[in-house]
Parts: sequence; structure tokens; C-alpha cells
Amino acid sequence: MILEEWGWATDFAEAFAPFNDGRHLPARVIRGEKNYFRVLSPVGELTVRFTGKIRHHAGGRPDLPVVGDWVVVAPQGQERGTIVAQLPRRNSFSRNLSGRRKGKEQRAEEQVIAANVDLVIIVSGLDQDFNLRRIERYLTLVSSSGAAAVLILNKADLCPDPAVCVKEVKNVAGTTPVVVCSALEPLQLLPLQQYLKPGQTVAFLGSSGVGKSTIVNGLLGEDRQKIAAVSSSDGKGRHTTTHRELFLLPQGGVLMDNPGMRELHLWGESADLEESFADILTLAQKCRFRNCSHDHEPGCAVQQAAVAGTLDSDRLASYLKLKNELHALGRGRK
Repeated sequence: MILEEWGWATDFAEAFAPFNDGRHLPARVIRGEKNYFRVLSPVGELTVRFTGKIRHHAGGRPDLPVVGDWVVVAPQGQERGTIVAQLPRRNSFSRNLSGRRKGKEQRAEEQVIAANVDLVIIVSGLDQDFNLRRIERYLTLVSSSGAAAVLILNKADLCPDPAVCVKEVKNVAGTTPVVVCSALEPLQLLPLQQYLKPGQTVAFLGSSGVGKSTIVNGLLGEDRQKIAAVSSSDGKGRHTTTHRELFLLPQGGVLMDNPGMRELHLWGESADLEESFADILTLAQKCRFRNCSHDHEPGCAVQQAAVAGTLDSDRLASYLKLKNELHALGRGRK
């Protein structure tokens, strides 16, 4: 098994060096289940659990292994083993779980979605799922991880005028590349090949029913992921991917499919908005007050642009909503 195909690199090898004693193996978590993990090691796939020592020393759930992590495994025969250590992550991206829970007392709780991801492909449908504000939210999530992003607008065949939607998306995407396709047409997936590089990990994100698994199957050249039809009555997708999993591409590179997320509450800092809302931050430099909230202050260049129509008022409202959400998150983490 060639670990380099799965993203193994010099920095991970250096971190593993203290464990390189012939009794341990480096491995990557490729699938997570409730009580165990599947990992890829030099001797093949293993079913593993982590020790109580790892749980004891972890600062919390975010420090425990997730799909994409590189770990140290002690093999135990019969394709089984135990995770005895976790190698440092290059990056990770997370969401806030507290927003999904009912009740007034909601303490912020981080859920790490994936680790060691080089590129995140955000998939949005050009059908009833199309939502600019959700796209902005996903872009902010990716920005907080430090990974690069690409936007896929899928189901172009279901949109009367894709060009209009593409223009709207490019207005909020900044420098993020935008690819339009219909995943049911294999040739339309060819433009994605330029983003799939040997040794790099690409994660797919998007709400249920946008076609993530169809795209993954198309890139893999086989039906590895289950797919389901979208409801014709409400346009809502059904969860067909129920767990995160890594797949090796025939031409090199690693794909990660993720379950659709109906709700996405941010986990990060206010600074994460600087990339996804760069246009607003540029306008803010012209505000009269350096600490302008862009809500009611006199001399606010952002509000002036919204009134003049050079800045979409809905985009400004989205920015303020996400900014307030991140500020509240900061308070909830204390």
C-alpha cells in the first residue's frame, strides 16, 4: 500500500518518527463509524478503536480522530488494531453544533467535520436548492479552515437560465472558481479534473440532494456512493450519504464525500469573513469610524453603497448576520 497516494507527506513522516519502532504503523482514517474506524495502513485496511488514554488526554471531542486524520496504530492481527496516537493536523474545518439544539441555554460546541483537507468543493444545485446566502455561509466555513475552495453549480439542465445564476454566484464568490455542470453528463465533469491532484485531499460539501454523491461516482468511474431522487413536491434532498469516507481516485488524489448538512452553524472567528466578504471589507476601509458596525453609524461607506445599489442589500444583511453569529460564538466559547 502506497501511503503517498493517500496524502502521506514529509511533515507527517517526521511526526511519526518517534513511533517508528517496528511495532506501530502510520495510518489514515478513511471512514468513521459509531464505535470504530476504518484506517488505511501500509499493510492494508484495518478496523481500529482508540485507547482510553487518547480520550483522557484529549481536550474534548474536537481533539479525537476524525476522517482525514493521520494516526499511529498498533496492529493486533486479523485486520484489527488500536489507535495509540494522533499526528498533528495540517488543518480542519468545523461547525457549531449548539445551533441545532433547542432551548435557551446553548453553549457553543465544536464538531470537526474533517481534517487534513487541501481543497473543499462546495456543491449547490441550480434547481430549487439554489441559495446565495447558503453559498456565502459555506465559503465562510471553508475560509476558516485555511483550505482552498471551488464552487460547483450542479443540475444546470434543471435551470431555465443558468447564466443568470452564475453571474449572481460570481458576484459573491470573489476569486473562488465556479464550475457549472450536470453531474448526469460525464463529459461535463471533465473541468473538475484540473482540481484533482495526486496526493491531495478534496472534500465535497453541500446540502442534501445537490448531487455530491453523483459527482463522486462520476469522478471515481463507478457507483461507490448510493444516490436517491430529490422530492418533486418540495425540492428537498434525502440523506443518502450517512457517513464521511475517503476514496482514492484512479488518476491520483483522494475524495471525501460528506453527508448533506441541512443546517450549517459557523465555527470560527470574525476574521474568517474577510475572504468570503472581501468586497464589504474593502468598502469598510472608507467608513468614517474605524470600529463601524455598518449598521447605523453616520459616514458608513458600506451602508452608502447599499443605498446607492452598488452593494446588494441582501448580501450586506447576510454579512451582518454571519458577523453577529460569530460574535455570539465567541461569547459562547468563553
